[in-house]
Amino acid sequence: MFKTAGYLRAIVPILLLLAIVPAAAQSSKKAFPAPVPQGNKVKIQGVVSVRDNDMFKVRDPSGAETTVIMTSDTKVSSHSRGLRGKKDYPVTYIMRGLRLQSEGHGDAQGNLVADWVRFDEQDLRSAQALEQTAELAEDNAARIAAAEENARKLAAQIEETTAIANSAQAKADEAAEAAAAAQATANSAFKDAAMANARINGLDTYDIVKTIPVLFPTGKYSLTKTGRAAIDEAAEWAKGEKARGNANGWLVQIVGFADTSGNTARNRTLSERRAKTVIDYLVLTYNIDLRRLVQPFGYGEGKPIASNKTAAGRAENRRVEIRILQNKGIANTVGSQP
Repeated sequence: MFKTAGYLRAIVPILLLLAIVPAAAQSSKKAFPAPVPQGNKVKIQGVVSVRDNDMFKVRDPSGAETTVIMTSDTKVSSHSRGLRGKKDYPVTYIMRGLRLQSEGHGDAQGNLVADWVRFDEQDLRSAQALEQTAELAEDNAARIAAAEENARKLAAQIEETTAIANSAQAKADEAAEAAAAAQATANSAFKDAAMANARINGLDTYDIVKTIPVLFPTGKYSLTKTGRAAIDEAAEWAKGEKARGNANGWLVQIVGFADTSGNTARNRTLSERRAKTVIDYLVLTYNIDLRRLVQPFGYGEGKPIASNKTAAGRAENRRVEIRILQNKGIANTVGSQP
């Protein structure tokens, strides 16, 4: 009776398949576990295939996959390069697709408890670029499982609302005097079904809820009093939103920028350090969950928001943007009216 109802039922299996495929892509037919004997000191190298909280898996070219556990004593750094030496990084820089080395000892479960993790900065750039093009794709199995569960619930809503619409249309055909009221009920039910379908399509679509700029002096990456005040004000706003139940599906993206003072390479590094400074302040001051953070990135002097030909414009471009993102599907905001 209703072509729309059949269409809605047809797309549900496709949407479920799209939610499952990214997770399945992480496993290969040739991959196999490589447990580390308890107490043995072992050094491994390969590419990160899975990243989840304080655990990640490293797969070597043969397909051997070792589970690595990070502790508060694990040191994360780049490889030493001549006079430059090693550069320390937070654990958030370990991501899927990053080629690295790690050394530690085996525990009772066959995991490698890492003493240190090292990687080449060029490999980090490549992994970061891959992360950016993924457009906030699922980064761990927990998010995928949650998305699948939401998809199942929303599919049930589509079936229920479609049934209501069909019933309402049938009543309209049987009784002419009730046609107007029945048609209104059918239209309302189809609207609910369309909104539920839009929520499924929006499970991997994010809106920017708020952007908080934090400004920096020329050539500096340390927070000023004004910069800390901007972050503190944003944190208080976020607490209020959470208390009102508006923070469902939130992620935080930290992006650094620079003006055109100095050379391009230095500005890229400076913008990354500014982003790291803001992350450190958020974590140490407000104990923000690292799983809520999208991988930080520094654009250098790219993407200015004001002219670099004036002092005022350059001041606006020396910034870090704290972007509050919300998953429209999980937050149930897709299709809502302003």
